[in-house]
Amino acid sequence: MARRGVVRMGFPDADAASFAALQKRFLDLYRGALSVQTRLFNGMEAVLVELAKRELLYGIVTNKAAWLTEPLLEQLGLSARMACVVCGDTVSERKPHAMPMLHAAALAGVDAKQCIYVGDAERDVQAAHAAGMPALVATYGYLQPDEDWRAWGADGFIREPLELLAWLDRDKSP
Repeated sequence: MARRGVVRMGFPDADAASFAALQKRFLDLYRGALSVQTRLFNGMEAVLVELAKRELLYGIVTNKAAWLTEPLLEQLGLSARMACVVCGDTVSERKPHAMPMLHAAALAGVDAKQCIYVGDAERDVQAAHAAGMPALVATYGYLQPDEDWRAWGADGFIREPLELLAWLDRDKSP
């Protein structure tokens, strides 16, 4: 959920002036504790190790601003392992537009059609498809109970990070 949505959820009746102050306070607190209790999903470290072993590039495309994303990745020890990190303010468009996806592929030095995007929002599927990438829905992510991810038109889904490896191998089986 977007930081604006989090603040609105906590303070649904706040007027515009109060909301702006509450949002600033939220962002100040969030910035000061980015990686506190933040962990990779179970199995994700094994996936990243296997991707590196296979010499497959990976990166992140997020709508979160760079001033929040980059320090978080650094604190988690992930930034040096990524082929690219594209944030919501890296290019002039955000997901669901194709531009962030195409920019990520360019940074990684690969054609967008060689990429697979794993996301947990409809805009992720839309952006991947607009860029010519297959899209998988991570059903273990931050989906809300009322979201019908099956209606998004994704190319598949994974229930846990390790299923990505099986999905990558599916075309290689005899």
